[in-house]
Amino acid sequence: MAGVADSPESVRKPPPSRRERARGLAMFGLGGLAVLFAVLNLDKVDVNWLFGTWSTPLILVIAISFLLGAGVGLLVGRRRGTRG
Repeated sequence: MAGVADSPESVRKPPPSRRERARGLAMFGLGGLAVLFAVLNLDKVDVNWLFGTWSTPLILVIAISFLLGAGVGLLVGRRRGTRG
């Protein structure tokens, strides 16, 4: 039978380290820059495909390009990791 000292409420996490706080602050700053970038790039642009043209906000084109690039990067990274 577990005692009171073993309960999750009694286990305290140590305060975040200086590195963790700096990382959190950097992520907050990058998030703010991403929002600012999105607000400044709401103009419509024409995207030319093989079979036509599509008009969309520039930020959507940038976001889709970023997500596709990140996905390809993850796939390549995983493939290299499994090769050894």
